[in-house]
Amino acid sequence: MANDTPKMANPPNLTRPSEVRALLTQLDFHPSRLLGQNFLIDRNILNILLDAAELRPDDAVVEVGPGLGVLTDALLSRAGALTAVEKDNRLAPYLRERFADSPKLTLIHSDVLDCDFPALFPRPGMKLVANLPYAIAARLLVELTAIPNPPALIVVTIQREVAARLEAKPSTDDYGLLSILMQRHYAISTVKHISPSCFWPPPEVQSSISKLVLRAAPLGGPANELALRDLLRHAFSRRRKTMARSLRDLVPAPLPALEKAGIPPTARAEELPPEAWPPLLRALH
Repeated sequence: MANDTPKMANPPNLTRPSEVRALLTQLDFHPSRLLGQNFLIDRNILNILLDAAELRPDDAVVEVGPGLGVLTDALLSRAGALTAVEKDNRLAPYLRERFADSPKLTLIHSDVLDCDFPALFPRPGMKLVANLPYAIAARLLVELTAIPNPPALIVVTIQREVAARLEAKPSTDDYGLLSILMQRHYAISTVKHISPSCFWPPPEVQSSISKLVLRAAPLGGPANELALRDLLRHAFSRRRKTMARSLRDLVPAPLPALEKAGIPPTARAEELPPEAWPPLLRALH
């Protein structure tokens, strides 16, 4: 398939919408909404994303969904090594040819959710910088908290609704599993809200750049992440119930565990901060 990829004398300027459209026409490529293929075309937003990543020449970076390579190109100019994971069968050959002379790039043609995450992040201190496909963003971020070396810094463009859930505080509508699982491990902030016009084609949803900085230790102490997810799913599927009533479906007598964890039996799941859940998990077991 790589032999069918059109060759181009000079790489296009992918922050110019006209050149992006011309390239897509040349490649006979139609972006897939299903895959969340909305390509960043705004130079200012690209620079904000890069500045938030605080890249150094010795950084090892992972990019998910490089698309046409606008961020890939910029990352290669600032970081020491880049691993890019591209699912699309049409874009991967294009990227391989475009960056054939870039020894710092390792291109993986795969769905990132099928990848070996510990192998993608084999050592501490690595970074994830990406314009994430929106359909997988939340799941991917949660999965990365459970590996031995989660990214030290994550800077990503994501759907604004997901960004709000990442930062949500207890007792708010957006607060839930994603808030707790990510806030345990990361200090999270929104760097910039992004207009749909900054992408081609423009997405039907609003977007944001989120920045996640790995904590020295997870809030609430270490925990079995899979067991914690199960507990959270159970509790938030019954979010209107008090914890005492909700936990009766898990253990016959939940009151001693709640007392040991310092949680009032009348509290509800949405009221408990991230640091409250690991002690409760330990008390239940």
